[in-house]
Amino acid sequence: MKVSPAVFSFPMPIAKVPKTMDTVKARITILAENTAKQPKLLAEHGLAYWIEYAGHHILFDTGQGYVLEHNAAELGIPLSQVEAVLLSHGHYDHTGGLGQVLCGERLVTVYAHPAAFQPKFARRSDVRPIGIPPSAAQAVRRSNVVVCPVTEPTQIAPGVMATGPIPRTSEMEKSNPRFFLDETCETIDPLEDEQALFFTTPKGVVILLGCAHAGVINTVRYVEKLLPDQSIYGLIGGTHLVEASQEQIQWTVNELKNREMRMLAPAHCTGIKATVALWQAFVDRCTKAYVGER
Repeated sequence: MKVSPAVFSFPMPIAKVPKTMDTVKARITILAENTAKQPKLLAEHGLAYWIEYAGHHILFDTGQGYVLEHNAAELGIPLSQVEAVLLSHGHYDHTGGLGQVLCGERLVTVYAHPAAFQPKFARRSDVRPIGIPPSAAQAVRRSNVVVCPVTEPTQIAPGVMATGPIPRTSEMEKSNPRFFLDETCETIDPLEDEQALFFTTPKGVVILLGCAHAGVINTVRYVEKLLPDQSIYGLIGGTHLVEASQEQIQWTVNELKNREMRMLAPAHCTGIKATVALWQAFVDRCTKAYVGER
């Protein structure tokens, strides 16, 4: 495994994040998500986005790996042309498809926080591993893979950025006490590897979330800080409100109402209660985020 910056990667000071690219066209295709509503497409618990942006091909997360190749083939997505893979965090449902993506000869850069590769566990009625599967961890050691550690805002391609670690500024959005770094559940996982992807468009900034373990509003606030003179047009992905209290869900809705986003697409770990609350509050702005949606 080589660890070095890739051709499109360099740490970006906040003041130098690029302005809106007025002529760029972006397309997102959802390759893996919990729900599929189109014929021949398959769903799984996980997320994977295929991003086409100014001629670049980027994969944000890879799902568990059970449906990625199948759905890509059905949707005409050329996984073999991927240039960069950004991992939102190191859980199996976002990293399990790495082996399928990195199996070719093309040079691919994997962007991830170093903590994404740590062992990770979840405690419910039992304790189970939820980190990067061994096959995926082995795949990043291939000779055609360059690993770029993301510890601050980092450019993936011109106009496409990873947030890096997201400051936890909200008292309402707390770390999940069920996630640990050890099987004995003695060390809580702070999930410092959680990050989002965002890019600029003529309509404004679009934010893609993996699970928003750092907090969906914390994430939005951080992107607003990185791009203080630009409006946020859309928010897509997992908000991890599946276990949130009604108070937190309503607080999140109110925080989003204070912004003039034109598109919301809750997905994956948002949960039924929070999804319903968001669709009711933003009935004219919510859109589907199922497998196959573009």
